[in-house]
Amino acid sequence: MDEKENIKERNEICSKTLKTGSRTYFFDARETRAGDYYLTITESKKNFSETGEITYKKHKIYLYKEDFSKFQSILDDMIRFIINEKGREVISERHQKDFKNHTTYSHNQEIKDVPKKTSNVKDFTNINFEDI
Repeated sequence: MDEKENIKERNEICSKTLKTGSRTYFFDARETRAGDYYLTITESKKNFSETGEITYKKHKIYLYKEDFSKFQSILDDMIRFIINEKGREVISERHQKDFKNHTTYSHNQEIKDVPKKTSNVKDFTNINFEDI
């Protein structure tokens, strides 16, 4: 095994994958040179060239332990905000392969288990992501 393979093997600690249509998300716990862990989140999106060749466009986020709490807090706030504003259902036809709109919703209907709307995102502090 050469040095590059050894570093890669040591660096990758734990991985999880989420496939969603044309996108795949990779969540990887990695090890720093100092022996601490950090998280990388990679979005890989499948694209097709004019010749039909498949390519992948990737975006990567590096998240270190000192930022976990702040990152999770903002992520929780934003998820809660979006659910409060638009509900849990996906409302875009292009995101559903077999979309059939048999039900119409009025803008006054509330979605179960979702708190009433608020215009102030700051009201959503101290929300646990697992409670959503």
